[in-house]
Amino acid sequence: MHLNLSNDLAALAADIKRWGRELGFAEIGITDTDLTDAEAEHRAWINKGFHGDMDYMAKHGTKRTRPADLVPNTVRVISARLDYLPPKAQDSWDVMKDGEKAFISRYALGRDYHKVMRQKLQKLCDKIAVNINEFEFRVFTDSAPVLEVALAEKSGLGWRGKHTLLINKEHGSWFFLGEIYTNLPLPIDERASSHCGSCSACINICPTRAITAPYEVDARRCISYLTIELKTAIPVEFRPLIGNRVYGCDDCQLVCPWNKFAEVTQEPDFNVRNGLDDISLVECFVWSEDEFKQKMAGSAIYRIGYSQWLRNIAVGLGNAPSTPAAIGALKTREYDSNELIREHVVWALQQHQ
Repeated sequence: MHLNLSNDLAALAADIKRWGRELGFAEIGITDTDLTDAEAEHRAWINKGFHGDMDYMAKHGTKRTRPADLVPNTVRVISARLDYLPPKAQDSWDVMKDGEKAFISRYALGRDYHKVMRQKLQKLCDKIAVNINEFEFRVFTDSAPVLEVALAEKSGLGWRGKHTLLINKEHGSWFFLGEIYTNLPLPIDERASSHCGSCSACINICPTRAITAPYEVDARRCISYLTIELKTAIPVEFRPLIGNRVYGCDDCQLVCPWNKFAEVTQEPDFNVRNGLDDISLVECFVWSEDEFKQKMAGSAIYRIGYSQWLRNIAVGLGNAPSTPAAIGALKTREYDSNELIREHVVWALQQHQ
């Protein structure tokens, strides 16, 4: 195929989108690499310190906002979205209203999305490579300095909501994003328009007021950051506000009116594993490290490690009803050798005095 012929490139773009659907992607979009506006916004966000301890958000310079700086010869980005809302999962609000349960973000109830997305993107690239000899590419899934939401928005997959997640007018926001950086000068798709309007549901619902302004999140206040990205002690001021959210937080998506159009995933790997959609705090807290590793193998939760998991559960137990089971579970780790765990357990026990 001659890559300088626009009709060939248009046909290839159509094929790529069709192959993507055949692999299970909900949608594929294509855009160029100009992120000038997003670069200014990202720099301002970093300068405010809103990235917290996520040093990797700042240290890569322009590689995050200029794709060709990260992968030489990149002229297009193929963005893909993959639905993840698991079927038959316990209602999220019901779990959060039950103080004895552990709420886990819906994206983490099944297999680690990094692995699933990467495999699908690689298969798509393999398909393209069979047809195009000159094809250069690199695959990303939330694993490198990539402004995935800005790229997905430019490629027409949706718009950046006031909570900073991507929203699709027909399918809501319960999906993962992945990217293919490539040298193929494919025709680009039309940028998506915004449809948040005057709605502020996500801003109003946030337990810790992490959405400091429309389209701006202070990660240092975000429960997803506090329970996943933060490796040290959770600031005491946020612990009561976390409630029983022990891994991530979905509140801003749960109240988004566009998610009435969301569809459950067709990907079996994202089905609920180990009953994590409706599990008690006490049950999670009494797991040994071996049990944690066995149950969380292949899960995104495995990445935070055992001590951070117990830290999060301890906060949840501190906010839980003062039952003998909750207090008894906490007392088993009151003198834990791990300082991070011990400090949060002591705090939790104090909440029951």
